Amino acid sequence: MSQKLPDIGALPQLLARYREPNSTRAVLELMITAVPFLLIWAAIEGAFSHGYWLGLLLEVPAAGLLVRLFMIQHDCGHGSFFRSRVLNDWVGRTLGVVTLTPYDYWRYSHARHHANSGNLDHRGLGDIDTLTVGEFLAQPPRRRLLYRLYRHPLVMFGVGPAYLFILKHRWPVGRMRGGWKPWLSTMGTNAAIAVLVATVGRLVGYGPFLLVHLPVLILAASIGVWLFYVQHQFEHTYWSHDEGWSFHEAALHGSSHYHLPVVLRWFTANIGIHHIHHLCSRIPCYRLPEVLQDYPHLAGVGRMTLLSSLRSVRLVLWDEERLQLVSFAEERARRAR
Repeated sequence: MSQKLPDIGALPQLLARYREPNSTRAVLELMITAVPFLLIWAAIEGAFSHGYWLGLLLEVPAAGLLVRLFMIQHDCGHGSFFRSRVLNDWVGRTLGVVTLTPYDYWRYSHARHHANSGNLDHRGLGDIDTLTVGEFLAQPPRRRLLYRLYRHPLVMFGVGPAYLFILKHRWPVGRMRGGWKPWLSTMGTNAAIAVLVATVGRLVGYGPFLLVHLPVLILAASIGVWLFYVQHQFEHTYWSHDEGWSFHEAALHGSSHYHLPVVLRWFTANIGIHHIHHLCSRIPCYRLPEVLQDYPHLAGVGRMTLLSSLRSVRLVLWDEERLQLVSFAEERARRAR
């Protein structure tokens, strides 16, 4: 067991031994997520006939399980969940129908996120839009207002996630001219979603289907966006221009270790160990805790708790002088001095 933080350049080599997936474990992880999700979904549909509020209470664990299914899909996109690439891709595509996420299109944009995370010269596809202080001040008033609205919590974690998963994912946004593959991914997923909705709608009725699934989907989408947000949007995160940017620095210091309670760690499939995930995205989610057990000093890097993560909501601008994220109020106060 290591007694000190390993050299950052040596970390990828040290982490390589955790990359090997365990097929039996992977199947088990998938089954203990998918089966309870289906059972709870059916229980919600049955509960609504006896009282709306009873069914509504079950929406929360169902949303948590949908988040976990998305995280399994996420691992499949990195080729890390199963040993077989073909199995990773087809499980990922199947789960993408349930999570309303076109797997192949999303995999491309997410790979771009990993390749350019923390690089100020390559922001865009697969990221939460973040302006520097200078860029924000250079915007005309209308664009500043739009950015303020975009970064408002009600939009970022309420309207935004619903729009992202229900509407935006129906088109290959950002790759509209990227050839036939992005269109095949999105339109193929849309067709499969339509078949699934038609089938389940015929079984339980379209009204009950929407009554059950829409709240689950919206809640899961908000949780997912929140997780992605706090994993990169925290005070002393990492941003740099091309000339000073480092992949390893961005991975270790631009991604947080979101130390959640044990139950939430399970529902989020250990994605809170995000700095390790960015250092070596081929490590399966079920093996990420092993890294912290063997290298405990890595647990303190970028660590935040559920309570401390709430402070990140107000951080919206990257201050290139202080090398930290700041709030609108902090920047306004600084300019007033």
